[in-house]
Amino acid sequence: MMRVVVLVATALFWLGVASFAWHGWHDSVTPPADAGSPASAAPAASAPAVDDRSTRRITPTELARHAHSHDCWLAIDGAVYDVSTYGPLHPAEPEVLSVWCGREASAAYRTKGYAGSGRPHSARADAMLPRYRVGTLAPAN
Repeated sequence: MMRVVVLVATALFWLGVASFAWHGWHDSVTPPADAGSPASAAPAASAPAVDDRSTRRITPTELARHAHSHDCWLAIDGAVYDVSTYGPLHPAEPEVLSVWCGREASAAYRTKGYAGSGRPHSARADAMLPRYRVGTLAPAN
């Protein structure tokens, strides 16, 4: 009888560990399906229409107004992204991303913030960018 109790307890323990490992790890690195979409990222008045994400022109001044971790826009290779909802999901410390809020961040994106010695973000990160896009960076006047 004791042997059955030990086997059942061991099986339940490992099921719990597997469940925590899958849900805890998976949820921390996978953004929700609607994360970063204009509807979930900001009120309708400030969010662009889905069709407008590639044509909306965002000035450097407007970009600079979104320089906080809770309202974080950054420009990468001429496109502007609202990563406010992604910040808590970013695998590195929040400060790694938040220092680039409201700024042109192409070099940081290509080197993971280590100018000259860093490595580029993964293809997975590249594939995630379009869902956060809010427009195109307009040239400074």
